[in-house]
Amino acid sequence: MSVVSQVILNADDELRYPTSGELKGIEDFLKTGIQRMRIAETLSENEKKIVDQASKELWQRRPDFIAPGGNAYGQRERSLCIRDYGWYLRLITYGVIAGDKDPIERIGLVGVREMYNALDVPVPGMAEAIRCLKEASLNLLTEEDAPAAAPYFDYIIQAMS
Repeated sequence: MSVVSQVILNADDELRYPTSGELKGIEDFLKTGIQRMRIAETLSENEKKIVDQASKELWQRRPDFIAPGGNAYGQRERSLCIRDYGWYLRLITYGVIAGDKDPIERIGLVGVREMYNALDVPVPGMAEAIRCLKEASLNLLTEEDAPAAAPYFDYIIQAMS
């Protein structure tokens, strides 16, 4: 939920006007709007490049994933991994746009560890994949935008660690 929606809902629940602190929070949120849109646009326009770079880096770091018996061994399994990387990158753009990690939590992290464990996918490997996505993504962002995007990647990495 966006900062604006949250402030309105909280104030309405308590039958009051937004406080000056809440209004300042909205003001700060609006000031970062252009940057957040720029980051989301860069990530979405470069999804294929980012995912390709991140997966190549992951396979270099963890060749056991694509070796016989690895979770990404075979074209089908590798394609599923790459699909997941794109999905996580899209999820990160949702958080960036909202200026909040809540969409990442609600849409993408609830039950993720249980799902990967049930599929016998090593969760630490997924955390490493997100680290590779982070590196590939931040390399495409400006020095100003990269630090603003990094916490959204870190949130997923922490949830999978």
